[in-house]
Amino acid sequence: MSNEFLLGGDLAVNRIGFGAMRLPSKEGMGGSARDPETGRAVLRRAVELGVNHIDTADFYVSSGGAVRANTLIREALHPYASDLVIATKVGPIPRPDGFRQAAPADMRGLVEANLEGLGVDRLDLVYLRIGRMEPPHGESLADRFEALAALREEGLIRHLGVSNVDAAHLAEARAIAPVVAVQNQFHAAKRDDVELLTVCQEAGIAFVPFFPLGGGRELDDERLAKVAARHGAAVSQIGLAWLLASSPVTLAIPGTGSVSHLEDNMAVAGITLSDEDLADLS
Repeated sequence: MSNEFLLGGDLAVNRIGFGAMRLPSKEGMGGSARDPETGRAVLRRAVELGVNHIDTADFYVSSGGAVRANTLIREALHPYASDLVIATKVGPIPRPDGFRQAAPADMRGLVEANLEGLGVDRLDLVYLRIGRMEPPHGESLADRFEALAALREEGLIRHLGVSNVDAAHLAEARAIAPVVAVQNQFHAAKRDDVELLTVCQEAGIAFVPFFPLGGGRELDDERLAKVAARHGAAVSQIGLAWLLASSPVTLAIPGTGSVSHLEDNMAVAGITLSDEDLADLS
């Protein structure tokens, strides 16, 4: 199994990356602020350990916006290494009672906010995120994706992706502009998107699960526990190893606000699942 993937055909990334959602706050988006220096320390250690793919969003903020993931990334890592790929997403717009979905006219402002927050002239990868936790079947994304594609033509975006989508959404987006990555909820205990993963694999599109470790809920699965015991590893580590073994196009972006947890996640690169392991996890 290769530990690298060529994202978009031109960006070589380590298949174990880092998700920035938990950096600003302890409870995820909008939670109480975490110490910014802790977030910066996690980011620096991630890069030391070989992370060159960071997933973020301008709306990854603590309560009241006191701590922002993009700001932490810029403060910790700018000027960025030439091989560092930063992916972001647009679509949800925070408001006091939750989020609203962005309209096509909102896309330029959202992209510019990410450019400014990260301190770059062009974004490596921008996902259009639609819906909330499950793909909104039957809802068109064409007008919003067309707006992002226009910004890509202007040179503000290098590559485009889609998030929280079904196969019809992916086909709709690909008819407008190249799609290099899909980001959906997928983990060892939630495998609904196996068919979509197959579509991505056949097309050479990266499949980047959000909530790769269950989204704050422990992966409670006897199959994972059995294989973890065999390897002397944590259940979460086997969950990540299974994701990477599930397809050569799968990229893992586990997030954490802890250096020790980060180090545990990155150690997954040293775990090779046997045919017996994969059979037990099937």
